[in-house]
Amino acid sequence: MYLYHWVPREEIGNPVLRFPVKLMGPNTCRRDDPPSMKTISSACLAFFLLVTLAACSGGGEDERTWAEGAGNEDERPEEAVPVDVIALERGTIESALRFSSTLEAERDVQVLAEAQRRVVELRVEEGDNVRAGALLIRLQDDEQRSALTKAEIELRQATREFNRQKSLFEQNLVSEQVFNDAASVFDQAEIAVDDARRNLTYTEVRAPFAGVVTERMVNVGDFVTLNQPLFRIIDFDSIVARIYVPQKELPSLAPELAARITADAVGGESLVGTVDRIAPVVDPGTGTVKVTVAIPRQQGLRPGMYVEVELVAAVHDDALLLPKRAVVYDNDQLFVFRLADERRVERIKIEALLEDVNNIEPSSGLEEGDEIVVAGQASLKDGALVRLPGDPEPEEDGEDEDES
Repeated sequence: MYLYHWVPREEIGNPVLRFPVKLMGPNTCRRDDPPSMKTISSACLAFFLLVTLAACSGGGEDERTWAEGAGNEDERPEEAVPVDVIALERGTIESALRFSSTLEAERDVQVLAEAQRRVVELRVEEGDNVRAGALLIRLQDDEQRSALTKAEIELRQATREFNRQKSLFEQNLVSEQVFNDAASVFDQAEIAVDDARRNLTYTEVRAPFAGVVTERMVNVGDFVTLNQPLFRIIDFDSIVARIYVPQKELPSLAPELAARITADAVGGESLVGTVDRIAPVVDPGTGTVKVTVAIPRQQGLRPGMYVEVELVAAVHDDALLLPKRAVVYDNDQLFVFRLADERRVERIKIEALLEDVNNIEPSSGLEEGDEIVVAGQASLKDGALVRLPGDPEPEEDGEDEDES
């Protein structure tokens, strides 16, 4: 059976078209036959009956299902985010500047030979502690001793002649020129004795300051030349660490500022030092200031050792301690989530007064005892519902349907 219709020309463009239809069998279909009004009424009635029956049989159930689903979605309970919290406490917090450095000794010297002679006696070995002026090595000195003896003899002769000419000059028995010549010879003889004594001292090499002999470079019998290195001596009381601090930290620096030194080579134990000097200029290339940290002699510390240096810029004894693991960073701003009523959280902006490795002291906004989210806060928003450890697990929809 086919359904045909004709639309009058004047009805084209009408948004609501009413047109006659005619139902005909496959062998009786004629498109150019105008239908009668009775035929049109019967066909329309049959068509609308078919549409109504189809809607009643299937469409109602689908619409009910969709409506029920939409209603369930609106009524679905808010899902709680699992988090962990910690109550804020008070304690001590330090503001420390941290740097890496290598230890060095400010009094570290190579002892050089001041005469070309052969080594005849060795007085110290590597590792020996020596005092200032202690004899380290003795060189062959026979020529120097002979020269000193000769200079002393000439000085005695010049002294006698000077005294004789002086006595004659005072009696007006010799001219002033003769007296001046005798005085000049006497002065030169004194200088010659001083030179001979100094050359003799060069054959005895002595420590320039108290310290430890860290290196010996000659043996007995060696012939040393002028300025040849003989020993290396280090004063372990002069060990320092030189660090380079950004210029913005200058207001927090001062001489005698406490410092902590940590070296893995000595078991990571924290050692004590102080700021000794602060350079008066800023390096224009790096924007840093050289700071010298003095470290008293302590067991195990050696020049060349790698260390970590902490300058303690400020200490607050009764500070509110906020764990850094609770902080959420948003650009340059810091936020935390505080647990509020009905298991909801509030987002709070904070500003740090001091901070150390683990904690921050907030300037305001938090109080002792506040419960702060320290785990699970990355996905939280202000006012979000949360679930703490120990809270009952939420029931799943599938389980509710099975039970029903």
